[in-house]
Amino acid sequence: MPARQGDIISVKSASRGDIPSWCPVFIPPNAAANSFFQATDNGGKKGLDTMKALRRSLAALLLASALPGPGLLAAAKHIMIPATSFDSQADFDTDWNYNYPWGTDHNGAARMAKGQVSLSGGTLTITAKKVSGEKAASHGGKQIPIKYLAGAVHAKEHFNVSRGGGYDFSAELKATTGRGTWPAFWLTGVKGWPPEIDMAEWKGSGKISFNTFNTSSQVRARDVNYPNPGDFHKFLCEVRDKNGKDVSVKFFMDGQLIETQYGRGYVGQPMYL
Repeated sequence: MPARQGDIISVKSASRGDIPSWCPVFIPPNAAANSFFQATDNGGKKGLDTMKALRRSLAALLLASALPGPGLLAAAKHIMIPATSFDSQADFDTDWNYNYPWGTDHNGAARMAKGQVSLSGGTLTITAKKVSGEKAASHGGKQIPIKYLAGAVHAKEHFNVSRGGGYDFSAELKATTGRGTWPAFWLTGVKGWPPEIDMAEWKGSGKISFNTFNTSSQVRARDVNYPNPGDFHKFLCEVRDKNGKDVSVKFFMDGQLIETQYGRGYVGQPMYL
C-alpha cells in the first residue's frame, strides 16, 4: 500500500526542541516523521522519564549496566544516534543509509528511491510520486507491479537486546492515513524473520497499529484511533530483556501506554531500524 502522489513525510529537527523520527528504523515509504531514538539502562530504574529526554534530543541509546548509588541507580547510557543526525547531509551519512537494508523493494507497490528523501533545516521529508514503466518487484514468489516511487532510510547501527539490557526508541512522527498509504516506523531482523516490532504503522484505515511478530500467524496486534493526523505525535517503544530469552515491548503514544507485548526469542537477535 504505497503513498499516493503528493503525499509527503516530514521529520522535525530535535535541535529546535522537537523529536524527529521516521521509519523501520527504517523510515519506510510514505510517511512523514522525525526520528528520535533513545535507549537507557532499565536496570530497575522504573521512574526514568524518557519522554522528557525525548524533548531534549534525538538519539538512540544502548542500554548498559546500572551502577548502584546512594538510594538510587545511576543508569549508564550510550548514545547511538545523536540529535544532530538530520542537521546536514554529512550528519545523516554518519548514521543513516537510504532505502531498505536489502535494497529498494519490499512487499508493496512502491519502490524506494534516494531522490524521494530530502533534508532541510533538520527535517527529513519523504515524498511519494506516481510512476509508470518500472520493472515489477518480486516478493514471496509473486510479481508486484511498481506504481510509485517513495523513500526509506535505515540506521547503520544494528540493535541487539542483550541479557539484562534493552533500548528505548523514541520518535515524533507525522504520517498520512489516506487509503493506499503504508507508512511505518519499525524494527526487523538482520539474520531472519521474525523478529519484527512495528513501533508505529499506518495502513490507510485512519487507525494506527502496534505489532509484535512471533511467527507469521502468531502476531500480537493493537489498532487504535489516530487523532489529528496532520500533527506530529510522540512515540516511545521500550524494548527490554524479560527472562534472558524473550523481550517485553511497551508501546506509548503521546505519553500514554497503549499496550505491552512480548517477542519470543528476541534476545541476542540483531535488528534493523
